[in-house]
Amino acid sequence: MSQYYDMGDQTLWNPSNGASRLFISQVSVYQAELGLPSGIGPMQADECQIDPLLFNEFVDALIAWHRRKSHVVMTALSEGFVATVLVLAERAGIEVNWLPTGSAEDGGLNDVQVPAVPVASEDVWATALRDKSRALGRFMAV
Repeated sequence: MSQYYDMGDQTLWNPSNGASRLFISQVSVYQAELGLPSGIGPMQADECQIDPLLFNEFVDALIAWHRRKSHVVMTALSEGFVATVLVLAERAGIEVNWLPTGSAEDGGLNDVQVPAVPVASEDVWATALRDKSRALGRFMAV
């Protein structure tokens, strides 16, 4: 069995029930972390509608949040979810805002990694995340 993530009449993803259940649980976590709705509606009769405007805002906020994280464990925990969301965004035709944001938005330094890790340049960071998303997308059935 599988479930459908649709935007209008277009199916963006058709995962197995287990993958979908895990993804939906993570959506809730990141909605709470960002303080924003994701635009990913409830799963009803194995179908979920995604609101394009809310999802676009969520994607941009998620990317900015992920970029600001310098804690290795937090980055590792969030990277798969972020890559999955990027696949959906690409399939929906959403143009992702890759520009860096200041740390003032999240109240400055939180969850600081000790020992500190070097921060990747914007180009290196964005390229690595895009590559991870593209690789993952090959395994996300439509």
